[in-house]
Amino acid sequence: MNFEWSYFLDIGIISIALLLATLIRAKVKFFQRFLIPNALTAGLILLPFYNFIGPLLGLTQTGLGEIVYHLLSISFIAMMLRKTESKRGKAGRGVLWFSIAATFQLGAQGFIGFVLTLVLAATVVPGLFPSFGLLVPLGYALGPGQAFAIGSGWEQFGFVGAGSVGLTFAAIGFLIASFVGVFLINYGIRHGWLGKHADETATIDTGPGVRPAGSELPVGARMTTDSDAIDSMTVNFGMVVAVYLLTFLFLQLISFGLSFAGDLGTDLATNLWGIGFVFASVMALVVRLILRAMKADHILDTGSLTRISGTSVDLTVAAAVGAISLVIVGQYWLPILVIASIAGIFVIVTVPWMGSRLFTDYRLHRTLILFGAMTGTLPTGLALLRVIDPDFKTPAGSDYVYSSAVVFLLVIPLILIINLPAYAVDRGQPELIWITLGVLAAYVVIGFVLFLVFSKGRGLKKVGKLWLPEDAE
Repeated sequence: MNFEWSYFLDIGIISIALLLATLIRAKVKFFQRFLIPNALTAGLILLPFYNFIGPLLGLTQTGLGEIVYHLLSISFIAMMLRKTESKRGKAGRGVLWFSIAATFQLGAQGFIGFVLTLVLAATVVPGLFPSFGLLVPLGYALGPGQAFAIGSGWEQFGFVGAGSVGLTFAAIGFLIASFVGVFLINYGIRHGWLGKHADETATIDTGPGVRPAGSELPVGARMTTDSDAIDSMTVNFGMVVAVYLLTFLFLQLISFGLSFAGDLGTDLATNLWGIGFVFASVMALVVRLILRAMKADHILDTGSLTRISGTSVDLTVAAAVGAISLVIVGQYWLPILVIASIAGIFVIVTVPWMGSRLFTDYRLHRTLILFGAMTGTLPTGLALLRVIDPDFKTPAGSDYVYSSAVVFLLVIPLILIINLPAYAVDRGQPELIWITLGVLAAYVVIGFVLFLVFSKGRGLKKVGKLWLPEDAE
């Protein structure tokens, strides 16, 4: 009998790569010293396999892109279903800070990428598709799933290999998050960036990543059901998948409604599918609130959900890097190099600069999660935060998760205009280019003004310093 094996083959190959990466991390000091995530190493193993060996065996990168899209949403659902403990600090303040900073970064990354694309198209790379640079915020800040989904949609307008280019930017973002993120942690601790919270931070573990035999093992999950009835992990995973099904049905309903608005509504629906993880997160939060109201939320285990989220993230990162087409990268190497480098430097400089002036508590913690999220998605930010806050005792993680919904509302205009450059080419309407540029510029200006307002006088103190010391506030 002929059964469909493609997804299982891909996940099996990804799993083997993750196991090899775990072995490498355990044996090679370089990977331990720089805290290189095993998933990133696995992706670098998969990259040549799926470019050179996989095609000979009938294995393509298309399935990897689809895996990336779905698992990213699964990871967000699992995170949002977790029980959140009360945190110290004023309620809502951290959410507001993150919303301002993340919205500014999204607009600024888009503006930089778009302007550089126009400059390159007018000089050394004639004919460069105008949407090219918009893959920077999609890949860096929104993640590989969104970059692949929205980028693939541009291929019908003539942007050859857009999905793979989006994954390339996402992979570069992961590299920046890993190497520069670890540098920021070590540099920040050495130079007193932890400030008054220095004594609350755990020691950084640069070990092999595998606990030695006979050591005391932490509890990663707890049973909330009797196994003779149903396994506890089945309940937790079943709830995650059920929420994803509800998300699918909700997006189908939205798409049906928008179809009556003509081409504009259809295009908007396509973009909404591209950021399905946002709707998945909101749906998970709604389900969590319903369970709490019914006094049934105890059936979910935070540890189990964390494991589901972590597994999804590991598979996502590995698949995202492995799905990159080296042929496409070779075709666009110059604009990728220029735009990714300049945008990357911008993030590396502005995130700690703004973070030290905008945040007033747990400044390094918040800066790390913002940096990781603006280069390699929220799970990457959480991974960096976990280095100095392994048990998520600070409010930084939960504040950023909740700010994601606020950011989504703030960037709706950005979502609405993201296809305009593609329309400019397809319909011969160059004025759409200028509309896009104007909206992106507005995000930069308004975002920076809000930063100045809510930093309350700290925003322009010692402008030349990357990090504003606490005693300078």
